[in-house]
Amino acid sequence: MYHIFNSLDSNYKKPIGAISENTSVHFKIFLKKTLKCNEATLILKDDNTGENLKYSMFWCGDLEDNYELWECDFVPSHIGLFWYYFEINTDSGPKNIVKTELGLGKLTPPSKTPTTWQITIYSKDFKTPDWLSGGIMYQIFPDRFFNSGKIKENVPNDRTIRTDWYGEPLYQPDKYGKITNSDYFGGDLAGIVEKLPYLKTLGVSCIYLNPIFLAHSNHRYNTADYAQIDPLLGTEQDLKTLCASAKKLGISIILDGVFSHTGSDSIYFNRENRYNSIGAYNDKNSPYFSWYQFSNWPKEYKSWWGITTLPEVDETDPDYCEFITGNEGILKKWLKTGIRGWRLDVADELPDSFIKKIRMSIKEEDHDAILLGEVWEDASNKESYHIRRQYLLGNELDSVMNYPFRDSIINFITTGNARSFLNIVGSVLENYPSCVIRNLMNMLGTHDTDRIFTIISNGCDKININSEKHYQNLLRVAIAIQYTLPGVPCIYYGDEAGLEGGRDPFCRRCYPWGHENTELIEFYRQIGNIRLSSPSLKSGDFTPILENLGTLAYIRKSKNDALICIFNLNQKSLEVPLQSGFTNFKWLLGNGYLDSNKAIIFSESFSLIRCENLSALK
Repeated sequence: MYHIFNSLDSNYKKPIGAISENTSVHFKIFLKKTLKCNEATLILKDDNTGENLKYSMFWCGDLEDNYELWECDFVPSHIGLFWYYFEINTDSGPKNIVKTELGLGKLTPPSKTPTTWQITIYSKDFKTPDWLSGGIMYQIFPDRFFNSGKIKENVPNDRTIRTDWYGEPLYQPDKYGKITNSDYFGGDLAGIVEKLPYLKTLGVSCIYLNPIFLAHSNHRYNTADYAQIDPLLGTEQDLKTLCASAKKLGISIILDGVFSHTGSDSIYFNRENRYNSIGAYNDKNSPYFSWYQFSNWPKEYKSWWGITTLPEVDETDPDYCEFITGNEGILKKWLKTGIRGWRLDVADELPDSFIKKIRMSIKEEDHDAILLGEVWEDASNKESYHIRRQYLLGNELDSVMNYPFRDSIINFITTGNARSFLNIVGSVLENYPSCVIRNLMNMLGTHDTDRIFTIISNGCDKININSEKHYQNLLRVAIAIQYTLPGVPCIYYGDEAGLEGGRDPFCRRCYPWGHENTELIEFYRQIGNIRLSSPSLKSGDFTPILENLGTLAYIRKSKNDALICIFNLNQKSLEVPLQSGFTNFKWLLGNGYLDSNKAIIFSESFSLIRCENLSALK
């Protein structure tokens, strides 16, 4: 039995997925002979030029089951996207072969707007760092992780310093009706150093820090001075100590780069007159005036999402660009302290030209430094401000925050729709370069989202013990999926301890030291050990083998390692036959058992099974 076409199967398209420029792609379509096809054509639209390219396919013989085979090759000459479908002529007239679910093709009448497949063509020189792939990330909101008790100097006196570590973050407007985010719990860099041994027990190999530079809010996305660590977090020496201490444990540090806007209360803008500097708001002769875009100086200016405390910068301004990316710029200054890379805040609001310069700057300082971007959609075909973005073509980002995978996991856990899950995952794996996929930041929660346990428990603050067990089961399934998908799992601090909370600021509660869910932490340690000891989870293939309502299974396979991952959300046990030819099965984690040539997975659980004989997978 043949499909007409399957873009995710090398029997139909080889190689599958994104390819580098000048790589030949071989296409095959399988047609019923009863169609009496007399001509077949591959139609590609060049996203750069809008031009339609046509490649005649060759009849390559009859097959069993009354099928015939048509083939052709395509060699892209430049980077960018191509959109494709097939046209055939038959005795009953012309037809199209267009994309449906799971990369499959189907016959339809001719259309002016056929549903197309995508091919991403990236630079032949595109390489990404290897040190992140195969590891585990941990995201820390610095004010809320751990307070070392170290005395802080030069802390602005207009901050509310909280002494109730387990208290609720404030969410109430000031006298002007604005949320100021001005309450601080005192988490600091020295506190992170103290907790590095704990993070190592989770298998953490990289820590991503939310902003740490001087800013007058607890989230610090309103930068006041890019060249100074916020004094409540510590000093530049504290950052160097953190990087050096982490390195000894095999852990790297990456920082948050917020370069689309500054704070109005900053040395650059100085609207609040806090600083002795001459900000752009104070004087048109300010050295920072060209950074900003005034429509009616000084009170009317372009700001991020209309929030006047976040004036936007013009990233194409030569002075600003040099300040960030130059030889003496901010990027290189902090790389010299020992960090291993940057995460770019709101990457879709940064011009491609600016991101290219950022990449060049950090790679000049450290060719192995990593550049991750915040992109909430498919980053390969993202459009912003009516421009197709070039994030993943080889001259900009190394990888991105993987919100599509997060959404697909949550949707599967809450609806049981495995087909939708595989559609989203398959699309990302098809559209992204393999070197990007290895470094995808796969998270279940961030500082911008509800906590994952809160989402799973439908936002209920108080749930009975029976519901608690149900939600904990589902949470473990979600984590098991996160840890076994292509990319790098990222723990949002406190998720492993059972921390709950809705949107900002409640997803930013303090880590519950002394009140942790120790069973959940132990689960994270167990699955972390599996993650780090499985070569197939670093860069192995992803092959779906089962999808039904509430059930899902796939295999991750590398040259000498395979992991069978089965997930069961239903209220009854699931029996999954294991293919003949497999031997030496080993049940690694989950609720269930192996019975001869089949796996039994209990309700609301999963199984991770290692297979040491790969003959059936080759």
